[in-house]
Parts: sequence; structure tokens; C-alpha cells
Amino acid sequence: MSPILNGIRVLDLSRILAGPWATQILADLGAEVIKIEHPDGGDDTRRWGPPFLPPHEGANADIPPDAAYYLGANRGKRSVVVDMATAAGQVTIKQLAATSDILVENFKVGGLAKYGLDYQSLHKIYPELIYCSITGFGQTGPYKDRAGYDFMIQAMGGMMSLTGERDDRPGGGAQKAGTPIVDIQTGLYAVIAILAALRYRDQQRAMGQPGGQHIDLALLDVQAVTLAHQAMIYLVAGIVPGRMGNAHPTIAPYRVFRCADGECVLAVGNDGQFRKFCGLVGHTDLAQDPRFLTNELRVQNRVALDDILEPIMQERPVAAWNELFWNEGVPFGPVNRLDQVFNDPQIQSRDLVKNLTRSNGQNVPSIVTPIKFSASPITPDRAPPVLGEDTDAVMRQLLQNGKN
Repeated sequence: MSPILNGIRVLDLSRILAGPWATQILADLGAEVIKIEHPDGGDDTRRWGPPFLPPHEGANADIPPDAAYYLGANRGKRSVVVDMATAAGQVTIKQLAATSDILVENFKVGGLAKYGLDYQSLHKIYPELIYCSITGFGQTGPYKDRAGYDFMIQAMGGMMSLTGERDDRPGGGAQKAGTPIVDIQTGLYAVIAILAALRYRDQQRAMGQPGGQHIDLALLDVQAVTLAHQAMIYLVAGIVPGRMGNAHPTIAPYRVFRCADGECVLAVGNDGQFRKFCGLVGHTDLAQDPRFLTNELRVQNRVALDDILEPIMQERPVAAWNELFWNEGVPFGPVNRLDQVFNDPQIQSRDLVKNLTRSNGQNVPSIVTPIKFSASPITPDRAPPVLGEDTDAVMRQLLQNGKN
């Protein structure tokens, strides 16, 4: 069975993470993704190590090994080296754009106009092209000309005011997320937008009209939107949420606890679960305590509740609590290191890790897509490309024959 996006071609002018994350998902879904890279080193993330991919017998000694960072966001693509600063390079990209359905770029606002590769210029060549621009602050507004990076956007967009230990505790202060979450979320929004734009183009084609359009995505916008309920607390009540460590602003007990041999998360989401939890730990009296009868009361009295629960949770090891709570339907989980994550039987049963083979025979471990279709399964089989490995083939096949 053909992949869902079979026949869709993506011209990927993006680098680093947000754009490549989006185009990797499109590649997983079956699109042909042509990644344009500068001949001198390619995507910056190829050098963002250590760690780097270990040396391989069949590798070209003239090409440095790729960093793990790059390998995590470029599965399924074809790498073509083009210097867009040259006239010949600009012609090549325009020809490729004219044979593509989607173009993704993350240059500064107006950065591609000097090469004639901006949306307005390419729309004239191919009015059905879906052109997705990812920037720090968007195509409009007072900050539109500024460069934007995940770390600074987490700060400017409020994430770091919510993440980390309370300011009045040791270690309190601004803290970023452990992964570049804004880039990743922006990549996901880009895919949503692109798929919707493809649907719109189909509708326009049915009426005999070209359906191309410009998608404007900003990291800061995405960060503001994904503040979710924390943003609504401010908008509804005028309360400015702050850092609470691992506690939840509106649910208790819902936090990290120290057990006899490690740390765990207890996530009691409603009053029924709290009563069940109290019975399991041998303290049914807590469920009758007037301070803790409802979630609202538990939130108001969270300090007193935490003082009671902390020594209780330290009485048993993580595994003992895990077995007890999960068997009885109380949400609980260990705080795992990454080696524990990828050795977890549940993760292993879901086949999320797969070795993919490069054109030079080198195996590359990959964390494949979490999307699982019942009728059209995704079977990733193309490793992140070596720099420029597809240049000759793409130039020969696509520029001579156009889009099939």
C-alpha cells in the first residue's frame, strides 16, 4: 500500500530543528522530502556534537561524522547541496520549487527575497505551491526582524516563568525545559497547517482555482498558545502563575515524591482516586479529613497534605508503590532515566526504536514516529542522509523529468 502522502514533494530549505522536525514527519507520512543544504557543512546541527555517529568502514573520510542532534530530525529525507547565494543555485531551487507541492523555510523575514526565493517570487512560478515560513516572531509585528531561538523564546513566551523550583526554595529560579520544546511544538503546528493547506488546495483545484498559500508560523506565537491552562488562569482570573517545582497549580496531590530508593510521580486527579489512594497507603483517615475532602480543599491545603504524604511515600521503594497503585488504578509512575525509558517493556513493545541503514551501509538508530495507522501503517526505512548524497540523482531525475 502506498504511503498516505505518496506523490507529495517537499522542498526543505529549513535547518536546525523546528523546520526539520516538521519535514521529518512529512517524510514519515510518505512525502518525498528534498533537503537543501549548503555545500560547506550543510545543516548546522550536523556539527552540534559530541556525540557523533561512530566511524564506519564504508564512510567517506572527507565527510565528518554527523552529530546525534542532526540524526534525530532528518530521517527519510534526500540531501541535495546547493549554494543559493549563487545565480546557478537560485535557478536550481526555483526549478525544484516548481516541481514541489510544499516549501518549508526558516530564514529571517525577507532573508530569501534577495535570492528571489521568497513566497511572492515563487508564487508567480507555481501558484499552487504551499509555502511555510517558520520564524521566531512571525512575518509581522515589531519583532519580526529579530532572530529567534528556542531557549530565548521559552524565556520571552513565559515558559521559564512556570518551569523550575519555587523561587523561595533552593535551586529556585528560571529554568528551561529539558528538550527544545518550542521548536518541536512549532514543527508539529507546521505539519498541521501544511496538511490543512493541502486539503484547501484540493478544494480550490476542484473549482478550477490555484490553491497555494503562505503559512506564517512564529515560535513566540506557539509558545504563547501552548501555555494552555496556565494562560487561562491569567486571562480568566488575572492571577499570574509562577514556578511551583513539580506541583500542579490546580490539582493535589499531583507532584514528585521521594520513595525509599528513588523518585516517583503521584498524579491523583479526582476525589475518588484520592480516597482509593488513602486506603492503599493505610491512611483512610486522610480521606475524611475536612482539609482534604475535595480537590479544591486539597489545593488550598497542599502544604499540610504534602507534609503528611512525604514520609508515607518514603516507606516503600518505587517498584512496590508502582505495583500497588497501578493494580488499583491510581496514576503513578517512576521518574525514569533515558536508559530506563528505552528498556521499558512498554516502550519496547511499541517498536519506537529502529535501526535504519544509510546508503554507505552504516546503521543509524532512530526513534521512529509514534503515529500508528490501522489501514496504512508507516514503515520508516530511509536513514538521515549523508551530506549531498542525493544531489546527482535529484538533479538528474527531477530537473530533467519534472514531477511525475
